[in-house]
Amino acid sequence: MVKIGLLGVGHLGKIHLKCIEMIKGFEPIGFFDPDIAKSEEITKEFGWKRFDSAEELIVASDVLDIVTPTPFHYDLAVKAVTKGKHLFIEKPVTQNIEEAERLLELRDEYKVKIQVGHVERFNPAISSLDLESINPMFIEAHRLSSFNPRGTDVSVVLDLMIHDIDIILSIVNSEIKSVLANGVQVVSTKPDIANARIEFENGCVANLTASRISLKQMRKMRMFQSDAYISLDFLEKQAQVIKLFDEKPENGFLSEWDTANGKKYIQAEFPEILPTNAIKEELESLLNCILKDKKPAVPLEDGYKALKVATDISKEIERRLKEINEKN
Repeated sequence: MVKIGLLGVGHLGKIHLKCIEMIKGFEPIGFFDPDIAKSEEITKEFGWKRFDSAEELIVASDVLDIVTPTPFHYDLAVKAVTKGKHLFIEKPVTQNIEEAERLLELRDEYKVKIQVGHVERFNPAISSLDLESINPMFIEAHRLSSFNPRGTDVSVVLDLMIHDIDIILSIVNSEIKSVLANGVQVVSTKPDIANARIEFENGCVANLTASRISLKQMRKMRMFQSDAYISLDFLEKQAQVIKLFDEKPENGFLSEWDTANGKKYIQAEFPEILPTNAIKEELESLLNCILKDKKPAVPLEDGYKALKVATDISKEIERRLKEINEKN
């Protein structure tokens, strides 16, 4: 059994706690949260032991699940890694690039496994696809959410958009050429609405929009390539693939088009979506990589790359806002 300790039992931490209890192979050793009242509720409801400090919990555990607010990620991670402990860290992995770079160095020095909580990688909408066959040249993503004060310790880019950034970086096999972005502060001190355009060296363009003050929830992505259109709904956990063929397909035939390149046939595919618990699956994947000494499904490098792009977008937004303010 692998002893696991939980750092942070807020809204998301409580969800992680429930998932940990469902995973065979993990032995929940306890948790730490500085909020005494919240900790007492968790102990009473779930029977988990509350440790008096993060340091005591780290010493008693084999792996730590860090689900605290982002500003605390780095210090807790350093304390755990330098004790030789494996880690699961919620996204964004750290507050800034410098912290993530240092964490990469420490991981290699202490030979531990670190997985980052980019949970959409485990969403059945994306996991149902054959990602090797996807080579998009244009991507459009919309991630909208109603306002929740819990996420305002970071901008909407690091709170919401980073999910789509990570998915796109995992699909597009190319370096980034340029980033354009704009955003607006509405109800917090950091941007609450943001739009970014990422251009890749291979010609692919990704247009991302994120808002945390929308009246409706939306988590959609559309990808276009020369022979297909892929539509993903992360909220409803649905995927649709429209393919273009030179010859009439046997199954899923929709229609035929007369084009400048001759007759084309359209086929619709709806990949099978299996019921899943994405958070449970990502935690299970970390357990498996520890037991089998394999690379994590979402390694620290990927968390770093997503944070790097999110940081570049945030800097571009700050630059544009400063420019606007100076003109006014």
